[in-house]
Amino acid sequence: MSEKSLPPLWNQFLMEFDRSLAEPLKLYCIGGFAFSFFYGTARDTADLDYCSVVPANVINLEQLGGRGSPLHQKYKVCLHRVGVNTMPGGFAERSTEMLPGNFKQLRLFVPDPYDIILSKLERNDSKDRDDVNHLFRSHKLDAQKLRGRYLKFQRPYLLSREEWHDQTLDMWIEIFTAPS
Repeated sequence: MSEKSLPPLWNQFLMEFDRSLAEPLKLYCIGGFAFSFFYGTARDTADLDYCSVVPANVINLEQLGGRGSPLHQKYKVCLHRVGVNTMPGGFAERSTEMLPGNFKQLRLFVPDPYDIILSKLERNDSKDRDDVNHLFRSHKLDAQKLRGRYLKFQRPYLLSREEWHDQTLDMWIEIFTAPS
C-alpha cells in the first residue's frame, strides 16, 4: 500500500501526528480504518481504532491525536484506543506493516485476516459482521483455519462467556460459507 492509497485527509492527519511524536511508535490497527484502507472494505471511518501500542507507556497518545485533540478538531478524524477487545495470542507477530517507510516515527500494523476477524468476535455488531464477511469472502479464507486460530490463540485467553464466543464463531462461519 502506498501513501496515495489513503485519502488526503487521513494522510495529512497521520503525517502531522507523526511529526508530533518524540520517539518511534507502533500502532496495531483494527476496525474500519484497517478494513477500509488495508483490506479494501468499502466503508467510511472517522477514527483509527487501535488495540495495542508499542511502547505501551505513551501516555499522551490520545492527547496528540484522540477525540477532542487539536488534530481531531483540525481534520475531523482521530485515533481511538479500543477498550473491550480480546485479540488472539501472538497476533502482533502475524501482523503486516501498513504504509512502510511513509512516516518518520509512526508505524502502523494490521493483524492478518484471521486475527482481525477474531478481533471482532466479542463485539459482534452488524457492521462488524458485514466487514468480516466481506473480508472472509474476498480473501477466500478457510473456515477450519479460522476455527483453529480461535481455538489455539483466542479461546484460551477469554475470561468469560466462552460458549457465547463459540456460538458466535459458529454463526459467523455459517454466514461466511453460505452461498452468496
